[in-house]
Amino acid sequence: MNFVAMDFETANPKRDSACSLALTVVRNSQVADEFYTLIKPEGDFFWRNVQIHGIHEKDVADAPKFPEVWGHIAPFFQRDRLVVAHNAPFDVGVLRQTLAHYGIQVPEYLSLDTVKTSKQFYPQLPNHKLDTLCRALDIELQHHHNALDDSLACANILLAEAAEFGTAPLKPFVRVQG
Repeated sequence: MNFVAMDFETANPKRDSACSLALTVVRNSQVADEFYTLIKPEGDFFWRNVQIHGIHEKDVADAPKFPEVWGHIAPFFQRDRLVVAHNAPFDVGVLRQTLAHYGIQVPEYLSLDTVKTSKQFYPQLPNHKLDTLCRALDIELQHHHNALDDSLACANILLAEAAEFGTAPLKPFVRVQG
């Protein structure tokens, strides 16, 4: 399998307030590369978001704004590329709203949500949160809500599902974004 697992953290409840991003690149069913960055959002930080991910306004004071980050990651978001996220509606929404905020055209790419796949493959679990799945599948999750750790866990969930069930049952879950 070849795909990129993506995870955003936001400064506040608005989807265009990305304050960190991680990508885990999988090639030939192996983690091949990782990318992590803090992002300086336009909006203010909300205490509840800070409580969840631990990123403060001072942490992003010297971080790049999203357009600079996009210049590095845009090649991963192409028509034939699969981008995976755990709770993809959130992460895809953050990407879409942040791009729109800066007037950047949303590219067309493929997406897959590991929350949806896990509900199909592991209906016996009490819930399908990232940490619950990691415990059930014996996947390491060091710091939940750290974008890099979460994107790596997401990648490993999809790899575990593909190893156990094959890739054919995953195809109905792929959606076109853009």
